Amino acid sequence: MTAPTGPFLYDDGPAPLHTGTPRNRQGWLIGTLVAIVLLAVGMAGALLLVKGSPGEQAGEATGVFLAALADGDTETAHELLCEDERARIAPEDVAGTYLGSGEGEVVGAESDPVEGDKVQRVDVRWADGGSSTFSVISEDGPRICGVD
Repeated sequence: MTAPTGPFLYDDGPAPLHTGTPRNRQGWLIGTLVAIVLLAVGMAGALLLVKGSPGEQAGEATGVFLAALADGDTETAHELLCEDERARIAPEDVAGTYLGSGEGEVVGAESDPVEGDKVQRVDVRWADGGSSTFSVISEDGPRICGVD
């Protein structure tokens, strides 16, 4: 067999790569970074809207706690206590420690002046006109952790 002769398909060698002028893609990069920042801010805002503020969460947890005590469900009420209170108080003693006279109604919540958002102070008004302030902390969700 003889060696092939004649014009070959690739006689000129490979063409140089990237022969055109480079394109500026900074606009895409900046746009992507701005979109990520806006998405993060939007997600944080949505989380606040869905879960509520710390004060709203504390007020709701206190309302559930009071409803459980009013229904005689001391097990549920005991589970809504923080770890320290659960260790200190037996389930059957929760009502005696936390329940005022008559039904309680949550009337407001605010951050603790010393602890800030870590501790919410929830005001409860009792049926006889008395009031109490429950301390609520975030411990795997809002938990009742004391009463004044």
